[in-house]
Amino acid sequence: MMNLRTQLLALTMTEGIGLVTRTRLLHFIISGNLPTQYPWSLETITRLAEPQQCMRIAQSYDKALDRASTFQLPYLSYFDEAYPEALREIHQPPLILFYEGNLDALKLPSLSVVGTRLATPYGLETIRHLLPTVISKGISIVSGLAQGIDVMAHQITFAACGVPIGVIGTGLDVVYPNRHAALQKQIANSGLLISEYPAGSKPLRSHFPERNRIIAGLSSATLVIEAKKRSGSLITANLALQNNRDVLAVPGSIFSETAQGTNELLSLGAKLVVQPEDILESVQLLNTI
Repeated sequence: MMNLRTQLLALTMTEGIGLVTRTRLLHFIISGNLPTQYPWSLETITRLAEPQQCMRIAQSYDKALDRASTFQLPYLSYFDEAYPEALREIHQPPLILFYEGNLDALKLPSLSVVGTRLATPYGLETIRHLLPTVISKGISIVSGLAQGIDVMAHQITFAACGVPIGVIGTGLDVVYPNRHAALQKQIANSGLLISEYPAGSKPLRSHFPERNRIIAGLSSATLVIEAKKRSGSLITANLALQNNRDVLAVPGSIFSETAQGTNELLSLGAKLVVQPEDILESVQLLNTI
């Protein structure tokens, strides 16, 4: 007999059910306005879906139900006890989190670290200066396995014997970019690797802004190190603000393109970070409320 947990898994595996529809369905579940017998009918789902996606949903829903009913890999649903409370608080929480690694990582206070893919020596020096002290206080580091600052943050976390949490925009069995295969495996073995996308999901452009809301949502504070004026890092920072998280930024040279975004964040009220204590103050404060 299918239960709500398996039903949510099936929805996640159904092509055409995007973030807006998943969020709408979740709100209807919480409010008690959806049936408590599963699986739901196709009609129940499509009346809440975006009209242009109904055909795709109709073509894939039955297959998704079959896949979900025999699914063996570990995952969390929104209603599971181990699902991170911090994500329940955000505007569009994921219905399902697929994971590899140790879920105890989610019990630690955490700091999200994001920045440019075109990191400079200044960015690496900054991470080496800031993160080891933070990590030594038992704070996990959340990032996205992208080239540049993300990779540096994960590498420093390993070097400091910390706990990394990697959030990816593909299925757990897909590596993007390919050169990060060893790092992705290391994070799964030593920390936690999570994704809201089923196995086989490719690195679609739309996945990365969606992934960013999870990076921002998991932590009490998001640290931006080197970011261009228009970048995914600023999207993550804005998502953090929308979900009442602290945004921290490291200042950079007025002549550096990779500092334009961080300097702009500071001008808009982000917290200035020049030493580890600036980070610890924000993370510890928000985790004791």
